Amino acid sequence: MTDKTASGDVRLAGISKHYGSFTAVHPLDLTIPQGSFFALLGASGCGKTTTLRMIAGLEEPSTGTVSLGEREVTHLPPYKRPVNTVFQSYALFPHMDIFENVAFGLRRRGIKSVKKQVDDMLDLVQLGQFARRKPHQLSGGQQQRVAVARALINHPQVLLLDEPLGALDLKLRRQMQLELKRIQTEVGITFVHVTHDQEEAMTMADTVAVMNGGRVEQLGAPAELYENPRTTFVANFLGTSNLIQASVDAAGEEVVVSAAGTRLRLPGARCSTTPKAGGNLLVGVRPEKISLVPADEAHALAPGRNRVTGRIVASSFIGVSTQFVIDSPVCPELEVYVQNIERDTRLVPGAEVVLHWNPEHTFGLDAAQSVLAGTMGDAGVETVEESA
Repeated sequence: MTDKTASGDVRLAGISKHYGSFTAVHPLDLTIPQGSFFALLGASGCGKTTTLRMIAGLEEPSTGTVSLGEREVTHLPPYKRPVNTVFQSYALFPHMDIFENVAFGLRRRGIKSVKKQVDDMLDLVQLGQFARRKPHQLSGGQQQRVAVARALINHPQVLLLDEPLGALDLKLRRQMQLELKRIQTEVGITFVHVTHDQEEAMTMADTVAVMNGGRVEQLGAPAELYENPRTTFVANFLGTSNLIQASVDAAGEEVVVSAAGTRLRLPGARCSTTPKAGGNLLVGVRPEKISLVPADEAHALAPGRNRVTGRIVASSFIGVSTQFVIDSPVCPELEVYVQNIERDTRLVPGAEVVLHWNPEHTFGLDAAQSVLAGTMGDAGVETVEESA
């Protein structure tokens, strides 16, 4: 019996891509559920665009198969696949008005009566009043919405988005993230979105695949990836993490570790590896989970919290929060983000402080990994540029 819920899933089975001796995508198995908003996230050269192009039919896989529902499409040309792609460049026809840009796909298929479909699609992207304008008369965000409308009017099974917001400024990009999510929710079509922008992926996608070196490093819901990274690459690439090298004193439901003479605790369930007493562990905590107090107020802290001493070496006011860099015996550069609700004027460079946080907010990673993986200090992050 056929599972109807899987009828429109995008299924990649063992697909890989080699260019001579270089492997852009290692053998990959991936299922993208029908109707979901799925993001392929990673730095330049990680294989995300190549993977998208194999789904689109713009690249032939070296191995493996691409299926849309029950239909294998691995060797079908792009125009025979129920897939449309929206690129960063929009590729609108400058001599046509917005109505005709959106109608183009229907007219090419010989459909004569296009007005209702085009009007409905322009209403969906909230551009009905701009139907007779030319692309150059619209903002970048409006042009992007025209490109989405032009792709969606063909009723594809899957809409592929290749860095679609990369050319927009920050404020407009954030508005378009919400717009794209709204459109996807309304039409219910599978969106597969390629981006290097972590915030973009987490804002829009139901599921994110973090790619690194042609492989999927971790797959899951945005909150799960952020709160429970399984590798140092994911911990660093999705936001910022403080990673402390520690030795394991006791392991079980609660793990107790030591770093530079400081004892820290964390839940065993939040370790991506099985800690063993006498072994090593990387202990991680996000900067916004940490609170700061001047050292002479440490005695007033509630018992049971993880505590680390240090000295503020730098602070940056960024509006919503102040970001501190702390030099501590357990780690030379601990980052702490403190919301600007009631600013403590004593927290300035040179001040001796105590960092404290709930042990439940701590995670553990395999200590054999590089603490720099996924950061700008990691030479492997920006390596081979992907083909356009």
